[in-house]
Amino acid sequence: MGTIFVTGGAGFIGSNFIHIALKQQEVRIVNLDKLTYAGNLDSLADIENKARYTFVQGDICDQAVVAELLTKYQPMAIVHFAAESHVDRSIDGPDEFIKTNINGTFTLLEAARKYWRELSAEGRNKFRFLHISTDEVYGSLGETGYFTEETPYAPNSPYSASKAASDHLVRAYYHTYGLPVLMTNCSNNYGPFQFPEKLIPLMIINALEGKPLPVYGTGRNIRDWLYVEDHCQAILTVLEKGSVGEKYNIGGHNEMTNMCIVHTLCDILDTSRPRSDGKSYREQITFVKDRPGHDLRYAIDASKIQRQLGWVPAETFATGIIKTVNWYLNNNVWCQRVTDGSYRRERLGMGE
Repeated sequence: MGTIFVTGGAGFIGSNFIHIALKQQEVRIVNLDKLTYAGNLDSLADIENKARYTFVQGDICDQAVVAELLTKYQPMAIVHFAAESHVDRSIDGPDEFIKTNINGTFTLLEAARKYWRELSAEGRNKFRFLHISTDEVYGSLGETGYFTEETPYAPNSPYSASKAASDHLVRAYYHTYGLPVLMTNCSNNYGPFQFPEKLIPLMIINALEGKPLPVYGTGRNIRDWLYVEDHCQAILTVLEKGSVGEKYNIGGHNEMTNMCIVHTLCDILDTSRPRSDGKSYREQITFVKDRPGHDLRYAIDASKIQRQLGWVPAETFATGIIKTVNWYLNNNVWCQRVTDGSYRRERLGMGE
């Protein structure tokens, strides 16, 4: 049974990946997470005592900790999710984004390179370093066209710039040192366990609490949406079949404006959880000042991963968004502990 070393596994995509990997494969997962505000162990509560799962609280910027864990657990792969990822927070305070996304990735690469060099010849051939990135590194599209793996980088926020820098570091470690890396750049994810600063969970929770539904600008910004479990399946596919040194764009073929997303959520909630006054949740929509450097449109060309590795998303947006809303409706305790901060206060009480 092999071991996968996951960074940032208490976050949104990382926690979904761990659940799916443990369910589908006979692997051991070692999860290293710093437990910043977005790291939520509630998302992993159902597996915390499983023999094939180990959690370690730590920072990817601490090379001694990373090196010790690699030596102890001897992973066959590193799947690197750990990142600061919210654009608004990067605008207000870019320091942590530079530290985690750039310096942290560099530290992890250095530790991985030293670990990989000390493996047997067979181990070096099997080992993989999979870096999870974003379509935001490509910048903004006009009304037509798609991001391909060859699209030049043009990041427009401190967040996307820091992720672009980490992508370049990963690529450099392959070309300079031969480290067997893989990279994925994915479109917007949605689904269970997403922190409610992101559009979809924010709208669901605000709607249910009778709060305003804030929409940037005119709501015409377009994103390509992918259900998180489909993303995790794609990651497992790349890990198993991907060619060393290659990058793969992952998308859902679901381009929608932010306004359309919000309207869809309101309409689902109007049926699933009607307001007590009988009015539509659409009445809670408010427009707020647009964020600086707000990219107009993202759209992924995912033909490479489909053609070469055989991955296609299982969910349409219509099916995925129903699953997502139902998950939030059925997991009130998780939502409440996130919104009131109790998930984090308990960690602070334990000495964080």
